[in-house]
Amino acid sequence: MSWLVFYKLLAIFITVAIGWFVGHMRWLGGRDAGGQGGDPARVLSAAAFYLFVPALLFRTTARVDFASMPWLTVSAFFAPLLAMILIVYGVQRWRGAGRSEPALPCVQAITASFGNTLQIGVPLAAGVFGESGLAVHITVVSLHALVILSVLTLLVEHDLARAQAGMSLKQTLLTTMRNTVIHPVVLPVVAGLVFNGLGLSLPAVLDEVLQLLGTAVVPLCLTLIGMSLAYYGWPRDWRGALGLAGLKLFLLPALVLVVAHWGFGLAGQPLAVIVMLAALPVGSNALIFAQRYQTREMEVTAATVISTLAFVLTAPLWLALLALLALVR
Repeated sequence: MSWLVFYKLLAIFITVAIGWFVGHMRWLGGRDAGGQGGDPARVLSAAAFYLFVPALLFRTTARVDFASMPWLTVSAFFAPLLAMILIVYGVQRWRGAGRSEPALPCVQAITASFGNTLQIGVPLAAGVFGESGLAVHITVVSLHALVILSVLTLLVEHDLARAQAGMSLKQTLLTTMRNTVIHPVVLPVVAGLVFNGLGLSLPAVLDEVLQLLGTAVVPLCLTLIGMSLAYYGWPRDWRGALGLAGLKLFLLPALVLVVAHWGFGLAGQPLAVIVMLAALPVGSNALIFAQRYQTREMEVTAATVISTLAFVLTAPLWLALLALLALVR
């Protein structure tokens, strides 16, 4: 692994540590020993979910060039990714995990599928694959949050609607559609798609405003991880966090490798780029999603930290496997 990636990982840990220190010192307030007081982590998470993330999603969707997309590579990545989401979601529903916590299946699905595509993914792609590989990475990433958040928002809102007692099937479907469309994630995506489809371009001032708001997502999410560690602590049972980290670091990239290579016939640099994209540690947006639905914040926080630490060891393994596969061909 290149030194650039190592420095990015180090910078991430330092930023998380700063967030933990701020939370530990209660500089932004928080619950005292008697459990009194507010929760600044939730307030900041809400700001990200209702302001900064929507700005990022709208700008990305409004500017993406769908005509020039390498759709074979995109499909080879998102087909197994969506399969992974549905597998984790389906298994958790089958196990009855959503009975007491309706949002739990979707929270675990996003933790096992949403990667750190920007803070770690961009320097990894640039350092290992060069400009051509980075171009492939950025192209796929432009749809990453849009696809995952939109699908899981639909699923979680449906589960929450079903959990409400006394609702008919029609009421459940109407509630699901209303809460899904009028949502801080889906609504800016839909608006961006309409804006894009009409062939409009963002005015320079508006584009600058959206860019400024969008750039706040990364540092805010990283400090939120540290603050969550300070406020919520580590989970007493580590099996859930370790399991989710394992799914993200091992199962997802293996699934992408098999489907993309032997299913879509992808090889060479495009294959390597999307496999390493799938092998990235858990992204911080998973924590914002968990905090939005107040479900398993400790577990998601722990899975994010564990997977980021373990990535130092798992990334060279996947790169070696990809190099071996290239030699065999």
